[in-house]
Amino acid sequence: MFKDAPIYHQLVAERGDVPARVRDAATSIRRELDQVMRTGQPSSAFQPGASPGDAGLRSHSALPPGPHPR
Repeated sequence: MFKDAPIYHQLVAERGDVPARVRDAATSIRRELDQVMRTGQPSSAFQPGASPGDAGLRSHSALPPGPHPR
């Protein structure tokens, strides 16, 4: 997408590859939603109220996992 733009490389170095993290989060959410739609139950990895630090679980934040700008 923006691979040839020098500013893209600078932003990735400073902030991480945000588009890739968003794609990964969207893929994970879609898989989870597909599971719920097929079975009526979330996957075993999904536990409402679980602490965001639990291994394998994503926090219920609007931002994907990884470093975030402050």
